[in-house]
Amino acid sequence: MYFRKGFGLKAEVQEDLAAYQGALVDRMKASDYTLTAGDITIRLAREFGFCYGVERAVEYAYQTRRKFPERRIVLVGEIIHNPYVNARLKDLGIEILNRADGRAFDFTSIQPADVVILPAFGVTIEDFDRLRTLGCILVDTTCGSVLNVWKRVESYARDGFTALIHGKYYHEETRATASQVRKHGDGHYLIVRDMNEARVVCEFIEGKVAAPAISERFAPHAVSPGFDPDEHLRKIGVANQTTMLARESLAIGEEVGAAIARARGEAARNAEFRTFDTICSATQERQDAVLELLRERLDAMIVIGGFNSSNTISLAALCAERVPTYHVESAAAIDPEGKSIYFRRPGIKHVEARAQDWLPAGGSVRIGLTAGASTPNNKIGEAIVRIMATRGVELE
Repeated sequence: MYFRKGFGLKAEVQEDLAAYQGALVDRMKASDYTLTAGDITIRLAREFGFCYGVERAVEYAYQTRRKFPERRIVLVGEIIHNPYVNARLKDLGIEILNRADGRAFDFTSIQPADVVILPAFGVTIEDFDRLRTLGCILVDTTCGSVLNVWKRVESYARDGFTALIHGKYYHEETRATASQVRKHGDGHYLIVRDMNEARVVCEFIEGKVAAPAISERFAPHAVSPGFDPDEHLRKIGVANQTTMLARESLAIGEEVGAAIARARGEAARNAEFRTFDTICSATQERQDAVLELLRERLDAMIVIGGFNSSNTISLAALCAERVPTYHVESAAAIDPEGKSIYFRRPGIKHVEARAQDWLPAGGSVRIGLTAGASTPNNKIGEAIVRIMATRGVELE
């Protein structure tokens, strides 16, 4: 049994989902996304927080519990990258099946009577087939934007193009996307994390480095089994993890296409290269909104979202280019009494730190704020209260 469109229980779960709403955030939106009290002003980006795909995935999880109140329900990994939301699902009795790094999920405990929820990131073809073989009930919450990338990658493989994926090789979504090439026998992929890695591929295309340089840089974690650079980097189709920096994904596509043209001419670029912008609209809107906010005078930016949330990390990276930026996982990271904040430093490497007296002393202060697509409004509101309290302002 396979379900992808919920169970028609939307009305029944609305009271449960109301816990994710935030009255303070609603008030700020009604006041031009601004809150001023005393000498501190907080400016909220005009697009932030839960996107449609996240709302849908979370709602389907709640519907699943209503539909199967007595059954064991297992979630294949985190439904989204937000610790608060995943904790609430655990409170409903939904088990989260974790995967050790580099290893496959262990499905040995799953029985035909169990209900298995597939997360918003999707799962690999191999995992999907294994679960179907077990005969359990499947509830698929894979985001529609992710499915669009899958279709693109599948079309590359069908036409003999290698999928060059801008993403994080260890991320659930990228793993699931890369697996789509295997729908067509000997399809192949190569995953690049950023422009620096993409340039290594370009250097190979232009004959500046040999095949071993590709193998040393990317194998085995970021290439398909049996990947041969000399054979599989002739025809390339670019795609991306939907939550990456949009401008970098587009730039990578341009760079790879230009390298093919320089190496083999415009005819080769036209015949042996494809690229499409597969960044999801919600990711793009949140990045555009934060760039608009950064045009204002701000003393600091707060970015709220899971430390393992790719779209939140991308927002923090954008902000850090312009202003001191603090990526916090929740309001608990902000300590008003100690005047400190615990945050993830923007950048590729995951480094956490604590900053003391992070708010500028004296004078008026303007703080910008945004949140990743998996952060609910109630958690945003809690962070706002703590930011204000750090400045000595108590909100009702």
